[in-house]
Amino acid sequence: MKTIYNSIREEVIKHSKVRNSVLGNVNEWKRSHYIILSEIIKDELSGAEELKGGKKFEIGNTISHVTLQRFFENDYQDKTHNDLRFLKTLDKICIFLGYKDLNDYILSVRHKKQDNEETDNQSHLTQMVYDYCAAAFEFYKLFPTHNTELLKDLVFDDSPFLERASQFSKELCDKDFHLVTKNNRSNYEVFDIHIVTDEPDKKILESQEFWNLLFKVGETGEEHFVNQLSTQIYFIRKIDNTWKIWDNYNPDAGLLNRKI
Repeated sequence: MKTIYNSIREEVIKHSKVRNSVLGNVNEWKRSHYIILSEIIKDELSGAEELKGGKKFEIGNTISHVTLQRFFENDYQDKTHNDLRFLKTLDKICIFLGYKDLNDYILSVRHKKQDNEETDNQSHLTQMVYDYCAAAFEFYKLFPTHNTELLKDLVFDDSPFLERASQFSKELCDKDFHLVTKNNRSNYEVFDIHIVTDEPDKKILESQEFWNLLFKVGETGEEHFVNQLSTQIYFIRKIDNTWKIWDNYNPDAGLLNRKI
């Protein structure tokens, strides 16, 4: 509950009526400032829908400056939760903030936290695809050195994806393929990533990718092009509390190997 108290305090300070008053220009509130805050809250509560009818007589529509100063300056303990007067004060502050009561505020905070966690999780997964493509491009730039360690932070060691990618790339390295990057001859672009399946231990992401790669064979100088726009599917799993790519569906996988 202490975090809820802190959250309520922060929201009161950010409230437009508070921020646009003399209180918005003061770093440390004194007794006189809590008197002003008490009046601001009283004015707002006087027109609050939530306090029309019986609830106004149940909890009142004012908060004294002494109570407000105590709320902002005290470090409340758990026993405070059972103080009816204190709970009524929190109800009135939450109504001032635009909520029905304290419970409504707590539910709103929980929903916001869940939404933020889901957003952060989706951003992390999307970034994983971008990071993999960047790592793959760096991997190609090292050819004919075959260094799959560049991919292992993003792809599980025993995954079918790493095994398949390692096999295709090893064949090209054995044939002395070099990636041409001078004058931006080789490049790539990833866009339109979205989550197709969202399960606790498995996510499936779909991406649009454009790969434009020019390889030259060391001794002969023979050129081989990869120029493809494709829809790719990434299967991401959670194993031992770690999220990594487990497999990938790329309709053009191994295309260069088949050509040569």
